[in-house]
Amino acid sequence: MKFENLPKIELHCHLDGSVRPETIIDIAKKEGISIPYYDIENIKKEVTAPSECKSLDEYLKRFEIPNLVMQSKESLRRITFELLEDSAKENVKYIEVRFAPLLHITKGLTLCEVIESVISGIKDAEDEYDIKGNVILSCMRFMSIDRAFEVVEAGRKYISKGVVAIDLCGSEGEGFCEKFIEPIKLAREYGYRVTIHAGETGIGKNVMEAVELLGAERIGHGVFIKDCIEAYNIVKDKGITLEMCPTSNIQTKAVDSFKNHPFYDFYNDGVKVTVNTDNRTVSDTNMTVECNVLLREFNITFEEYKQIYLNSVDAAFTDLETKGWLRKYI
Repeated sequence: MKFENLPKIELHCHLDGSVRPETIIDIAKKEGISIPYYDIENIKKEVTAPSECKSLDEYLKRFEIPNLVMQSKESLRRITFELLEDSAKENVKYIEVRFAPLLHITKGLTLCEVIESVISGIKDAEDEYDIKGNVILSCMRFMSIDRAFEVVEAGRKYISKGVVAIDLCGSEGEGFCEKFIEPIKLAREYGYRVTIHAGETGIGKNVMEAVELLGAERIGHGVFIKDCIEAYNIVKDKGITLEMCPTSNIQTKAVDSFKNHPFYDFYNDGVKVTVNTDNRTVSDTNMTVECNVLLREFNITFEEYKQIYLNSVDAAFTDLETKGWLRKYI
C-alpha cells in the first residue's frame, strides 16, 4: 500500500510547529530578526525535537524560534501557504491548521490581523492546489482566562469564514478544564466547534473533563484514556474522535514505542481514531510517514485505512459539501 498515492486528511497540525527551516532563516534575514543560527543544519537541529524528549515541556521548547519569525502579516500568510503546499504535495485533501493568535502579537499585530493573515494563506493555497483548509484557534493553558476570552471574541467574526473551532493547548496539568469553562461555553454559543488537547501526558481524567465540562467533540491525542476507564468509556460511548499523532507521542514519552501505541487497540475496539502529524517540522514527519508507521507496526489494511480516513471526514469541522467532496477520493 503506497500511502503517498492515497488521499489524506489532517485534523491536528500546529502552524508554528510546521515551519520550513529555510523559511525561518529567510524571514529572519528579511525582517532583521535575531536567531541563534543562519545555516540550515543548525536551525533544523534547533527546531526539530529529538526522537525522545525528557517530557512534553522539552518538546514544546522547539516552538520558540519559529514564533520569532511569525510576527508579521506577510510571514504568517507565507508560512500558512507553505504548510498547505507541503500537505497538498503528499495528497492531503483537507487540513485544519491550529495556532495560538496571542503568540503572534509581540510586534504590534492585532489578533484580527493575525487570524486574517492565516486565513489568507489558506485561501492562497486553495487557489493553487487541490486542497481545502480551515483554522482552529488555540488558547494557551498557561495564559489567563481573560486572554482566552480575547481569542474567542477576536475570532467570532471569522466563524464559517475560515475559523471553525477553539482549542486549548500547551503544557498539560491535572484539572485544567475547570478554569476555562466560561470562555469555552461562550465559544460554543458563538458557533465554534470544540477540540481540546487532553490525555497527552498521563492524565486520562482530563479527557473526561474536557468532554463533560467543555463539550469537546474531539480530543487532541487522548492517549491516556487507556489508563482511565471512565474517560475511555465516555470517549467510546459518545463517539468522541481522537486526533492521534504517533511520532509526536513517542518523542514526548507519552508512549515508549510505536508497537505499544494504543492507536490500533482503540481502533479495533470501535473508538474513533484519526492519524495526524501534530507538528511537521518539530517531529520531522508528514502524513505519509505517519500512515507508514501504522502499516509497519500494525499492518493495517486498505479497508482499515479507509475507515480511518472516513473517521476524519466525519469529524472534520467543515460543511457537508466539503465532506461529500472528500468522500469522493476514496
